[in-house]
Amino acid sequence: MSLQEQFGKDILLTGWGHSRFGKLTDETLESLIVQVSREAITNAGLEPGQIDEIYLGQFNSGMLPLGFASSLALQVSDDLANVPATRVENACASGSAAVQQGAKSLLAGTARNVLVIGAEKMTQAGPDVVGAALLGADYDMAGKSSTTGFAGLFAETAKHYEKRYGPAGDVLGSIAAKNHRNGVLNPYAQLRKDLGEEFCRTVSDKNPMVADPLRRTDCSPVSDGAAAVVLTSGSAPSSSATAPVRLAGFGQANDFMPVEKRDPTAFAGSVAAWQRALAMAGAGLDDLDFAEVHDCFTIAELIMYEVMGLTPAGEGRRAIEEGWVYRDGKLPVNLSGGLKAKGHPVGATGVSQHVVTAMQLSGTAGEMQLAGARRAAVHNMGGLAIANYVSVLEAV
Repeated sequence: MSLQEQFGKDILLTGWGHSRFGKLTDETLESLIVQVSREAITNAGLEPGQIDEIYLGQFNSGMLPLGFASSLALQVSDDLANVPATRVENACASGSAAVQQGAKSLLAGTARNVLVIGAEKMTQAGPDVVGAALLGADYDMAGKSSTTGFAGLFAETAKHYEKRYGPAGDVLGSIAAKNHRNGVLNPYAQLRKDLGEEFCRTVSDKNPMVADPLRRTDCSPVSDGAAAVVLTSGSAPSSSATAPVRLAGFGQANDFMPVEKRDPTAFAGSVAAWQRALAMAGAGLDDLDFAEVHDCFTIAELIMYEVMGLTPAGEGRRAIEEGWVYRDGKLPVNLSGGLKAKGHPVGATGVSQHVVTAMQLSGTAGEMQLAGARRAAVHNMGGLAIANYVSVLEAV
């Protein structure tokens, strides 16, 4: 059963916008939001006055003084005056949380066109500020000092994984190299350089160990950026600039926060989110042409191969070693370069994943384009697999 069959409504992505990711010193949070919002509304073939509701995914957590950003999109046009606008926060999954809130407004019938934005401005804050803000998403480390931040937390996950299943360093290097190679083709990506497997697998002056066993190339960068998408119920406007893309299913699951209540390598919340999204879409893993997953650190992508069911637990290395997740494999993963190369402006990430996926499915992905792509999934998570979101999108 599909979303449309279950709820009696079609939800379409009808327009989208995306900024470059990176250190954007000439941009503000406001300018980024206005840029991508205007682009998304225009591409959807709508006038600003036709937007019924706005959701903004943003984490912030003290990285910017302005902690109340929900109305910034109204700067696009005076015609957006008095449109309901809400900021949505669920750590690094804030963008996908905003997407799902927008979808639920459409299903509830309280809106027909919803503008969903994800945005973050991070690079103006010092490393200590960014590190402390991100650690605020961890139950045990919030408010505590750390020299390794979230990299240290995922390094502990990697250590648990290696203790249970064996060394993974070379596999993690291969994941990093794959995503850097994919990022070269993405005009929005922060890191557009093919570093090669040897560099990504080797500790060096240019690729130091950040938190053993994670090297710099195993970690996503601090980024600025924004993305936006218009969700529409019913048919797409005839004036849309591109073919619409259908939201076929979605799922969310939250895990317990205390580490002692979770298996560190199981990512149980992500498993549940995948199962719920695929079930709503009436699809299986074999029905997907590619996936965009949350590779904040390479160990997260490795575990995601197992979570989504590509391999049994502990055998995720097969997906890399046998070429399944490469561009020409049976399920390409992170054709955009992922968080690893595209960048990770926290609140923007989930919306960005939906936008680059919609571009693929509408045949407008340029050099990134995967020929014949018809159905794909997006996975986005907040914290150490605490807030988990999966969407299934398909060409119309």
